[in-house]
Amino acid sequence: MSSLSKDFFKQASKYLTEVDTTLAERYPGDFGGRQPIHTCYVPADKFFTRTIHEWGEQARSALSTHARSAAEFAEVIGVDETVVADWWPRLQEKLASEPIEDLRIDFEDGYGRRSDSEEDDHVTSALASMQSLTTAFTGIRMKSLEAVTRDRALRTLDQFITGLAKQGGVPQNFVVTLPKVTFVEQVEVMVEACQELEHSLKLKAGTIRFEIQIETTQAIVSPKGKVTAALMIDAAQGRLTAFHYGTYDYSAAAGISAAYQTLDHPAADFAKSLLQVVAAGTGVRLSDGSTNIIPIGERDSVHAAWANHYRLVRRSLERGFYQGWDLHGAQIPTRIAANFTFYREGLAAASQRLRTYLDKAESGTMDEPATALALAGYFLRGLDSGAITSAEMSALTGQSEEALRALVKRRGQLN
Repeated sequence: MSSLSKDFFKQASKYLTEVDTTLAERYPGDFGGRQPIHTCYVPADKFFTRTIHEWGEQARSALSTHARSAAEFAEVIGVDETVVADWWPRLQEKLASEPIEDLRIDFEDGYGRRSDSEEDDHVTSALASMQSLTTAFTGIRMKSLEAVTRDRALRTLDQFITGLAKQGGVPQNFVVTLPKVTFVEQVEVMVEACQELEHSLKLKAGTIRFEIQIETTQAIVSPKGKVTAALMIDAAQGRLTAFHYGTYDYSAAAGISAAYQTLDHPAADFAKSLLQVVAAGTGVRLSDGSTNIIPIGERDSVHAAWANHYRLVRRSLERGFYQGWDLHGAQIPTRIAANFTFYREGLAAASQRLRTYLDKAESGTMDEPATALALAGYFLRGLDSGAITSAEMSALTGQSEEALRALVKRRGQLN
């Protein structure tokens, strides 16, 4: 028995066709691939073939000097010893095999202003060292498209992409970081530069992708009161991979005193919450910022810096920011530790909820399809980070890695 006419159903579908298209095209959901747990910035003049090995050595040296056992490290970061003992061997293995997941060769703040000839030379040397890189993700950070650095930024972008093309092509997980973006027009120019490079070098359309660093208040709210970051997603025309929050430039732009410029400041949380809203469902990922308190020096200073870094990374993970910046190899142990603890401590509860949902079983928790997707994503991120193994995930969830990645890609089709 129905009270609505057939014409109403037709008119409703006709009226909503455009928004149906927008929902499908602009909000496809996460693509389900790996996201690095961090990005490590290395100044271009200090980048060479042994950079990754050196960062790994810094991390291992810091541990062997200041926390030689699981018990000692657990006390430093404020975690139960049995928890750390559970993943302590995995930490050692990770530091030896993959200390850096995403490396960014920096031609911006970490590199500074140089003569054109000097930066040209460092582009050339970086390209030569790129051929031996083994990180899962890599890229460069060019200078900003503000007037004072615009020509140099585009010159470095041109030289680097051209060099990669001549070396055999742009690597699959290569990303360009565009810093200090203030207005949508800067994103539009970046897109045009990418298009022209692809055309000139006969690269497949969409090969050159970039991430935007949020380091100005105008990148959050425009002079006209619009949420600028949302407009940037459309302006990027599918090339945008992520928004990276810049702790110190953004804090300074917001007028926060230097002593209080941290990634957990309320002003930082406000900006990142807006980014989280505008990026949700679009496939654009998020990265939290860095802390400039480095674990080097005397034992007490290292322990304090580790405790602070662990706390901040763990805080970011709990708030849905699964990536951040690291500035020194000695920060890597606590980056990995926070990820391992975060993913392993919730395995039992998450696996039960996911199994219950997939089996349509009754339980005290009635999860929605969106939560099932989040649970699947939780396991996949844990797997990608090295916190859990494929065998553990299959045993806990009853699902293979392929099945869970397929589940994530079926966003909108679950019921």
